[in-house]
Amino acid sequence: MSSNDEIIKTENLTKVFGSGKKAIKAVDDVSISIKKKEVISLVGQSGSGKTTLARMLLRLLKPTAGKIIFEGQDVTNIEGKEKKAYWRKVQAIFQDPYASFNIFSPVKKVLLDAFKLFDNKFTKEEKWRMVCESLEAVNFRPDEVADKFPFELSGGQRQRVMIARAHLIKPELLIADEPTSMIDANLRSGILELLLDLRDTEGTTIMFVTHDLGLAYYVSERLLIMHEGKIVEEGEADKIISEPDHPYTKQLIADVPKLSEEWLLE
Repeated sequence: MSSNDEIIKTENLTKVFGSGKKAIKAVDDVSISIKKKEVISLVGQSGSGKTTLARMLLRLLKPTAGKIIFEGQDVTNIEGKEKKAYWRKVQAIFQDPYASFNIFSPVKKVLLDAFKLFDNKFTKEEKWRMVCESLEAVNFRPDEVADKFPFELSGGQRQRVMIARAHLIKPELLIADEPTSMIDANLRSGILELLLDLRDTEGTTIMFVTHDLGLAYYVSERLLIMHEGKIVEEGEADKIISEPDHPYTKQLIADVPKLSEEWLLE
């Protein structure tokens, strides 16, 4: 992969919590690379280190060692205005959409607050037009939802608002950490389709962080398999599912009935 194809990469990224005998190495010497406009999944069970890695990529956690390179620039230690500019390009959707809201803010304020990331000066009318366009992009009627508070929305609706926020900001990289795990099964496919639409319409690179190998396989072009703080296997989704190398990957596949050998041979 040439550097021109990369949007973000890590070099020997490590995160240690605690010190001495109580130190826990949550992420251990991880080097990965993600291509522009790629849909990739970081897969691992609880405690594998995947969320810690994602939070470092988002610059919500500072690495203990290693580097994060975004679009050719070292962003490992950026702060202040540089971090604000970074968050304009790298955004997240988290597992619990309720926790992403200020419970005292209606939907319109949640979205309008996103403009704090912009250096550009928009008029009040321009901001409202962009908010309406983003709500419509996730199948909301602005006049029906803009004045509602989080407690008046379902989990699926709250997650759609967060996707609308991402649509409004138009980040270059979107990290979706278990975005459907707290949503009813019948709504999950719709949420995933809305996220994938960002790649198709805006050219957004998407990284799914999930424990669900089946979901990762269906939505991703490539997989990163994480276990005990390390990336133990990576590559094209089809190849990893059909020809897994690492015992941990094989166990993940065995735990997903639809990814059994019989299903692959149908």
